[in-house]
Amino acid sequence: MEKPTFKLYQKKMPVLWWAKRLSHLHFILRELTSLSVGFFAVVGIFYLRALSKGAEAYESFLSILQSPVMIVAHLIAFSGLLFHSVTWLNLAPKAMKLKINDYKISGGWIVAGNYVAWLLLSLWMILIFIQ
Repeated sequence: MEKPTFKLYQKKMPVLWWAKRLSHLHFILRELTSLSVGFFAVVGIFYLRALSKGAEAYESFLSILQSPVMIVAHLIAFSGLLFHSVTWLNLAPKAMKLKINDYKISGGWIVAGNYVAWLLLSLWMILIFIQ
């Protein structure tokens, strides 16, 4: 008896399938912002490395950071981080459903609380670095 052979159906998908819908494009752009997070993590690691190697290495690292290419890279990465943060905070009501007794907290309050916390933590960090 012969074994039946099956051919799997595979729908042909164009490479840029995600660019056809705004919601898909938004999702892909948000996922790409992880590169901004990674960029700042790597810069932070090199910053700590330069600090550990002494004053000369630290001054050399600061001169690299002040180059026009690095300034542009930081501006691009910072805009990616802002996009990432805003979209993440706006997604919070979908991830957490808060109830107090029988009262359901609306998504608007959750988003507002996230933005207030973000603002307060940012102000606290600014105060720390100013001193």
